[in-house]
Amino acid sequence: MTAQLPQSQTTSGSDLYEQDFYLWIQTTAELLKQKNFTQLDLENLIEEIETMGRSEKRALESNLEVLLMHLLKYQIQTERRSKSWQYTILEHRRRVQKSLKESPSLKPDFDRVFDESYQTARRLAVIETGLDIATFPEQSPFTLEQVLDSDFFPKS
Repeated sequence: MTAQLPQSQTTSGSDLYEQDFYLWIQTTAELLKQKNFTQLDLENLIEEIETMGRSEKRALESNLEVLLMHLLKYQIQTERRSKSWQYTILEHRRRVQKSLKESPSLKPDFDRVFDESYQTARRLAVIETGLDIATFPEQSPFTLEQVLDSDFFPKS
């Protein structure tokens, strides 16, 4: 027995995409399950898959930036260290590790954006702390391995 498509027969895939995105997803999934490739809205399906890939990369970079910023703050502002900073470091490290575990093909991108993410983290740390940018090293004092090490916290 074939499952019923959620889409109305009068609505094309691209129209449905514009009118009701969630219903478009359900309809697309059902068409794929049925191997009914001729009715797929391929243009929008390809666009959504590419967007998902870009979103994964952006999430990895964003979590890396927050992680690096808090590692910097933790290293520089020893008198202001808090459980909240430790939590943020652990949480964003976990998110980065999870992204790399679920999508190992992101690792080369992680390596490639590390320095750029550090520069962003450095500027964010300036905003959060009110300290001069010269307070924070121009190059990351943390290695890739340290950033990913669940037990690593910077020393004073």
